[in-house]
Amino acid sequence: MARRYQIYDVFTDRPLAGNPLAVVLDAEGLDNGAMQAIAREFNLSETVFVLEADNPGHTARVRIFTPFAELPFAGHPTIGTAVALSAQRFQGASGEHDAVVVLEENIGPVRCGVKVSGSDGFAEFDCPRLPRALGPAPAQDAIAGALGLSVGELGFENHAPSVWSAGVPYHFVPVRDRSVLAEAMVVRSNWTDAFGEDGAYLYTRETEGHDHAFRARMFAPMHGIEEDPATGSAAAAFAGPIHHFDDLPEGGHTCIVEQGYEMGRPSLIRVEMTVAGGRLATVRIGGRAVRVAEGVLAA
Repeated sequence: MARRYQIYDVFTDRPLAGNPLAVVLDAEGLDNGAMQAIAREFNLSETVFVLEADNPGHTARVRIFTPFAELPFAGHPTIGTAVALSAQRFQGASGEHDAVVVLEENIGPVRCGVKVSGSDGFAEFDCPRLPRALGPAPAQDAIAGALGLSVGELGFENHAPSVWSAGVPYHFVPVRDRSVLAEAMVVRSNWTDAFGEDGAYLYTRETEGHDHAFRARMFAPMHGIEEDPATGSAAAAFAGPIHHFDDLPEGGHTCIVEQGYEMGRPSLIRVEMTVAGGRLATVRIGGRAVRVAEGVLAA
């Protein structure tokens, strides 16, 4: 059976930047093994398979695979799929169009607001889970050893390593400045001692864009991702350490995170947070997506 697919670059407004995503639009009849094999064939950080929604009031059921495993939730697949399905809905119509897309992911339904023009657009989604702390971080010498850094290069201001999840767990590692961020690398022999199978999200306050709040890199070698250009699920969890260490006041807050610059794939992730009663009440992740390719799978 021929199955249509599209390739989107996500968290960018121009092709060949951001985080690439494969969206398989005709996934009915594929079993787990076939989906995993197709994701391995694309060899992108994630591939999405679009299925008929279980709830007729929702847009689609989607399954998200890395080249090695299925994920319960991921940010750039959510953004890219929401834009792809909205572009398909308004195909041939001129101008900009608004849509609401509800994607049934393994974590649960994810609601997205979308603006599309042609094949490209902007989407933002309500995080299906709020960030929660997962306990103490590993020892700083273990963290430094897994990243090819020294202990003295870790941390800035009051930010210290921490572990959070908004559906997918990450180790958050603040580093002194952009030069340290650029030096960081995966030291495989030390990785599992520090991070187990989790990804590590490094960040610093020093940015390239004058209106950006943080610069980040994300490594997840145990999931086959040596480095990710843009990580929406990590950005969702990152709202936790931002609120915790920066002691955000009541009300709404928006910050732009730049990621992927060291890879030559610059990406911009919009993180919106609302604080009520001293706690995070809502977290939304947004970004642009552009279609760069489409075709047919003979599988």
